[in-house]
Amino acid sequence: MRFLPTAAMAASLLIAGALPATALAQATPPATIIVVDIERVVSQSAAGKQAMTEIQAKVSALQSRANALQGQLKTEADAIQAGQANNSLAGPALETRVKAFGQKQQSAQQEVGRLESEVQRSRQYVLQQISDGVNPIVVQLMKERGASIAMPKAAALQYSPALDVTTEVIARLDKALPKVSTTPPATPQK
Repeated sequence: MRFLPTAAMAASLLIAGALPATALAQATPPATIIVVDIERVVSQSAAGKQAMTEIQAKVSALQSRANALQGQLKTEADAIQAGQANNSLAGPALETRVKAFGQKQQSAQQEVGRLESEVQRSRQYVLQQISDGVNPIVVQLMKERGASIAMPKAAALQYSPALDVTTEVIARLDKALPKVSTTPPATPQK
């Protein structure tokens, strides 16, 4: 039971400031920080470069398909307008054609939306794989450098260049994960 009064006295001395601040500072080691430029890791790593090349091809294919659909819709719209202008398209025939055009337009928008979603899912999947590959590398670098904090470059207001381990992260990632997939796993059907 003698522990309680001793602990209470130590706590009161601590609160009152009776213990020197240096004693408290000695109890907590100074924080050692490493900084990683995640954007640079994605853009300069072998996996990131390979993935972005593949994703750019998907974006180009998407743009080509969107342009083709837009061209088809423009041709159809021009034909409807020409039919109205020369009175060769009127009444129920016009209504049927306009309704079919609306359905084609909606279908085209859905297709482009689906393709855009697939490209976005590919990007997210690539970032997830790179992040999963970077995390153990950062943990290892923290151990090697005795760091207690790892932070993204974007979160740092200022820092010494000696704290930046991005080049080392890229080199290790290139060995551990030279390539990633740009095809995300299928989403479960609802």
